[in-house]
Amino acid sequence: RQIHLKMVNNSYKTVTIWLKFGTPYFAVAIGTEIRYNHKLGIFTGRNTSLMWYIVLFAALLGADQLIKYWTVEHLALGESAAFLPGIVQLTRVHNYGAAWSSFSGMRWLLVVVTSVIVIAVAAVLLRRIVRHPLGVAAGFLILSGGVGNIIDRVRLGYVVDMFHLEFWPSYPVFNVADICVVCGAVLAVIYYLWFYEKYDKRGKAHGDADAPSES
Repeated sequence: RQIHLKMVNNSYKTVTIWLKFGTPYFAVAIGTEIRYNHKLGIFTGRNTSLMWYIVLFAALLGADQLIKYWTVEHLALGESAAFLPGIVQLTRVHNYGAAWSSFSGMRWLLVVVTSVIVIAVAAVLLRRIVRHPLGVAAGFLILSGGVGNIIDRVRLGYVVDMFHLEFWPSYPVFNVADICVVCGAVLAVIYYLWFYEKYDKRGKAHGDADAPSES
């Protein structure tokens, strides 16, 4: 992590935070700029919340890649290891398709479809069509999961899965990226059904979307 400060005026400093993480096969650096009021000791401005969403994205993407790397380094294909006895075990699986091995072997089709979804979600977030925290969190969860599996498909030609439910043996083995996508999709449905109409529908504002900037 790298942090750079520069004075804006007598009260505020601009804080640029860089998050860097990776494995021997993949690395990423993400940066954001926020404003820090050193008199009050608080972060302010619309980029403050963005910083935490970027931290969430980076942490989940990093966890996905690190766990996949550990799985490949410590387990042979098809080998299992104890994790949460009676609940989840680690089993190394190479998935050449999507959920339940659907579209197996269609590597580049899956890369294109997933990339389109990731770009669409990113566009919605960047254009601030979704502003409510629940909707934004859902979007970043989907982004981290989508990017995590895209990296695997582009680099390896398949996705490394490892979590196997012992109490539901027929359920497909999955990974951190899959968990992010599913949780993001569930939160997105909840957001759309109960929050979108009230907070983010065209003509409505939420949070600091229209807040005046500090001077």
